[in-house]
Amino acid sequence: MAAASGTVRLQRCVVSPAGRHSASLIFLHGSGDSGKGLRRWIKEVLNHDFAFQHIKVIYPTAPRRPYTPMKGGLSNVWFDRFKISNDCPEHLESIDVMCEVLTDLIDDEVKSGIKKNRILIGGFSMGGCMAMHLAYRNHQDVAGVFALSSFLNKSSVVYQGVQKSDGVLPELFQCHGTADELVLHAWAEETNSALKSLGVSTKFHSFPGLHHELSKGELEKLKSWILTKLPGETAATSCWSKTTEQTKTDGERWRGHP
Repeated sequence: MAAASGTVRLQRCVVSPAGRHSASLIFLHGSGDSGKGLRRWIKEVLNHDFAFQHIKVIYPTAPRRPYTPMKGGLSNVWFDRFKISNDCPEHLESIDVMCEVLTDLIDDEVKSGIKKNRILIGGFSMGGCMAMHLAYRNHQDVAGVFALSSFLNKSSVVYQGVQKSDGVLPELFQCHGTADELVLHAWAEETNSALKSLGVSTKFHSFPGLHHELSKGELEKLKSWILTKLPGETAATSCWSKTTEQTKTDGERWRGHP
């Protein structure tokens, strides 16, 4: 039986920002992996850490639990699945429990002074699916959501959550390899199209020949997108200075100055 929220504190691998911490990124691993494993994999692909001047990157590790696709064997997974397919029911009990556990992680960031609209949630494979459940059903005020090699089931409750929303929904950024044989490219396209039809702003990038894996190209695209959603203080200050200078100039003109 899945553990209830409050009894689980996730192990976390953290990459601290080089400068002042003003935003946070929660990056969820795929099934059978760990936070440390995902960080190491990304570092191998990029030849350096996925790091930022102002953004703290958090790689939590899913608790071990029986996983049906492994015939009940224990694995680090965010939730259980009846099978790896987009046309079967979701295992909502395990998904909902983990939404509560991951909410504690979000709350920790908020308590440390980071606003919800300065937090991004995403992941690879199962991690991307978990991120979509977490954000679109429980935390629609985060800065954005990303899903790499991920999908939602055709009848996912995420779609119901989005339909009930009357506010602005976080943008979804997706990347997927066309040669992925575990999570089909078509499943990701269907997910993207369904969310887009319900009012979610989406970006979808296909990578020809890429299997169920991470690539340097998609991580670089992801990093660029992250910086548009969570700009650093320099960009914000520059924007403020320009606005202030323009106001000053307009004021001088109003007073008769050239």
